[in-house]
Amino acid sequence: MILAADKLEADLARDLAPIYLISGDEPLLTAEAADLVRTRARAMGYTERTILTADRKFDWSELAMAGSSMSLFAEKRLIELRMPTAKPGTAGAKALAEYAASPPDDALLLVLTAKMDKRSLQLSWAKSLASAGRVVQVWAPDRSRLPGWIGARMRSVGLKPASGVAELIADRVEGNLLAADQEVRKLSLLLNAGTVGAEDVARAVADSARYDVFDLVEAVSQGDLARSHRILDGLEGEGVEPTLVLWALVRELRALSTASWASEHGQREDQAMRSAGIWPRRQPAARAALRRHGREGLLRLIRQAASVDRVIKGSVQGQPWQALADLTTAAAGGLRTPNRGAA
Repeated sequence: MILAADKLEADLARDLAPIYLISGDEPLLTAEAADLVRTRARAMGYTERTILTADRKFDWSELAMAGSSMSLFAEKRLIELRMPTAKPGTAGAKALAEYAASPPDDALLLVLTAKMDKRSLQLSWAKSLASAGRVVQVWAPDRSRLPGWIGARMRSVGLKPASGVAELIADRVEGNLLAADQEVRKLSLLLNAGTVGAEDVARAVADSARYDVFDLVEAVSQGDLARSHRILDGLEGEGVEPTLVLWALVRELRALSTASWASEHGQREDQAMRSAGIWPRRQPAARAALRRHGREGLLRLIRQAASVDRVIKGSVQGQPWQALADLTTAAAGGLRTPNRGAA
């Protein structure tokens, strides 16, 4: 049976299948799905756990051996097979199909692998596992559904997000579910329970760091040169890696360039920005940046960012933070970079 991840918990409560294949590229959700299976298996007496990693040197006969071996310490065993890719090869496909044809009564097989597309699910080994057990597909929520996912996450720990709060967090984490989960956990620790407003989110962020790279991106997009350099100085003082600062700036520049191209080719500007991952709260600043630079200017900035990257990596001479200051000045629309001395 092929099963959506959000149906797994209810399915486990009804019955425990002999085989579970969990596929997905979102680490948080994949790990949580696997934990649901492990917890239920443990409750059902599968107390011994064997872990196999199917790398390039893996001997697939180990899977059959693990299934047939007798346990010295427990009546039931959990065999966890970790496949870095959903391509087990000829030997692996044969071993998995043979295991699925006759799974042992005293063992549960949990297979963890990367995201599988429709074509992969039609392969004989995958169909064999689905027939004998469950194939669980883990999909990360897309950008439009991310605020809803965050809101549900908050409510699960007793927090009630006020209007716009889930979208504010989604805007900050930019699709990173691990970061979103950390934000929710932080708010839960700070507030325990109850309604969460935008000011609570801002305070929680301020408690963790004076500045972050997204503050810099916002100031640069707004064309606020003085604030941009204050934030850049703060990031340097807090020991933030130059690579992270450059990543955030380049990410924004590329998003703006993508939105500019789509707008020039007939897409409505707000739709173009949404498609490029620029959320509504950030769109006024993004519009200002687009007016300031245009697509050609954005492409020049991206090329300048590539030069900064070479400075950071040491392949050309220069001071990384000075190079970042020059890029910040150009992106924020200033005429010259404030003197940073030898820093």
